[in-house]
Amino acid sequence: MMEIQWEIKRIEELRQLLQQASYAYYVLDAPIMEDAVYDQLYRELQELETKYSELITLDSPTQRVGEKPATHFTSVRHNIPLYSLENAFNIDELQTWDQRWRRQVPKVDQVEYVAELKIDGSALALTYENGSLVRGVTRGDGVVGEDITQNVRTIRSIPLRLNFAGSKSLQKVEVRGEVFLPLEMFKQINIERQKAGENLFANPRNAAAGTLRQLDSRVVARRGLDFFAYTLHISGMDDASIANTQWEALELLAKMGFSVDPNHKLCRSMAEVAEYYQYWDTQRLNLPYMTDGVVVKLNYFKLQEQLGFTQKFPRWAVALKYPAEEAPTRVENISVNVGRTGALTPLAEMRPVQLAGTTVSRATLHNSDRIVQLDIRIGDTVIVRKAGEIIPEVVRVLKELRPDDTQPFEMPTNCPVCAQPVVRESGEAVTRCVNASCPAILKGEIEHWVSRDALDIKGMGEKLVHQLVDRGLVYSVADLYDLTVEELCGLERMGQKSAQKLIDAVAQSKNQPWSRVLYGLGIRHVGNVNAELLTQKYPTVQQLAAAKQSDIAGIYGIGAEIAQSVYQWFRIGANQLLIERLKNAELQLAVTEPRTTVSTGNQNLTGKTFVVTGTLPTLSRDEAKKLIENAGGKVTNSVSKKTDYLLVGEDAGSKLAKAEALGITQLSEALLLQMLAN
Repeated sequence: MMEIQWEIKRIEELRQLLQQASYAYYVLDAPIMEDAVYDQLYRELQELETKYSELITLDSPTQRVGEKPATHFTSVRHNIPLYSLENAFNIDELQTWDQRWRRQVPKVDQVEYVAELKIDGSALALTYENGSLVRGVTRGDGVVGEDITQNVRTIRSIPLRLNFAGSKSLQKVEVRGEVFLPLEMFKQINIERQKAGENLFANPRNAAAGTLRQLDSRVVARRGLDFFAYTLHISGMDDASIANTQWEALELLAKMGFSVDPNHKLCRSMAEVAEYYQYWDTQRLNLPYMTDGVVVKLNYFKLQEQLGFTQKFPRWAVALKYPAEEAPTRVENISVNVGRTGALTPLAEMRPVQLAGTTVSRATLHNSDRIVQLDIRIGDTVIVRKAGEIIPEVVRVLKELRPDDTQPFEMPTNCPVCAQPVVRESGEAVTRCVNASCPAILKGEIEHWVSRDALDIKGMGEKLVHQLVDRGLVYSVADLYDLTVEELCGLERMGQKSAQKLIDAVAQSKNQPWSRVLYGLGIRHVGNVNAELLTQKYPTVQQLAAAKQSDIAGIYGIGAEIAQSVYQWFRIGANQLLIERLKNAELQLAVTEPRTTVSTGNQNLTGKTFVVTGTLPTLSRDEAKKLIENAGGKVTNSVSKKTDYLLVGEDAGSKLAKAEALGITQLSEALLLQMLAN
């Protein structure tokens, strides 16, 4: 009896010793024991856990690598959206950001900034419950990511258990950070892939992202990924009692056992931020990992809360990027594009040039102010780059190479599509067509409506949308639901079969949730993340239409600008008519009630045992249980080796962790319904 008690106590001692050794080796880069000693202690723990298998916990050092590859990744909704950052590409743009937030909060006693290197990797959200890691999720679209917990456990710089006094009393801790591949490891992997005749990774960022999505965690473990933590959210107690600032949060993350990039700096002025940025412009080339800029955050959390978010970005942070690859080319024409909001955007049409691995022939000129600033003309030789390595833009004009016969370019006074006068509101840089019947605006609205993140109508591409508008078949997105096969058959490259397929796709879009419909309406400033937040607060279109502007602005992540846009949109008569037509077309204008029945006449789940955890998107647990039992399956309350499937919903608990340890297949609600249908 005494021996058993000693061995059980020894298990916990070994776990603590090995965790301390891993932290010292992988995070502090200051080993506290020889490798041979570590291996000996590790084997001793393995033997004891084999003897007392019921005592194995997921935060044990022996559980970092799973033996069974995953069959798929489960989609998980983030508790707090992972917003991207607004980009600035020089000190002047950084100053513009600083001036903009100061106008919103004019009376600030003290301002401090935290400057951190922007690591070129993949964002990751980690969840700890009572001090232990329970979930690791990719960024995804910022609202929904993929659960890759099994792979996250293999990253040695991510603690399985928080190394922090009192961490077990913290109900939930969420840590955000960047997974990256060190340069030496990247080179080694590409050498191995070249020898094996495999395609090489283009850069460390792609290699890290591809590695994270490997189904076999043993492959992930061999790749040597690393992690830097930079954001901390704590639930279950007053955050202010732990950290009031970003600087304090970084210090606390380090105490918890996370690797934090040591090169961050507390700055008390924009001048200090600029100095930090300029220093690392050259010194970053000596780092063992890739960085493409500096992230600048306002230090005080209370100030961050006051500023809030736009539809895409936090107002209290900005990514100051280093100059991208640049190349010279010649401007052959300047055209003007009209978008779905009526904005006129000038485009430089250029002689094709290779830039950052792609051929570039067009670049945005943004607006008339930018054209005046550049003094760009047809025939000019210009320098182009990829802003954020994605969007081509003109950086400057080489005026010494300008031909003698060039003329200054002027923005049109009439819309290039509908010929109606355009306007430029006071205080705005954008020139707009305000003709609601403008074909360009209508085409843009429909293209947005059918896009993947909105109603996702397969087969309705840009060319088809243009035909529908040009032929007078569609004057509103609501008209899509009145189209007939006969009308579609009159279009180019549209036969009976393809027409029917498109009609079916349009009909299928009626099942898209209320949040996607709201996003598809194209309300100015409302992105897909904001649409999710709005529909959570207002589950029906009637509730949102009747909401006060101040109440909408009070939603975390929304703010005054978006609230005003939403409020005003629902006050316009034409938009009210559109909502009524969409309602008559039977689109989802409310969060749908859970389904009570699913058509299934088979017994294809006979002999299979299920466990349900978390909140499912549309089914209650009782409804899910009834569906499984009607198909011959069995539902139990606890996970064991006899469990065949774990049905996983949002905010899954300890059952998910245990299922992962046992290698049990995970199902989403959608996959369950697919199994039932099959």
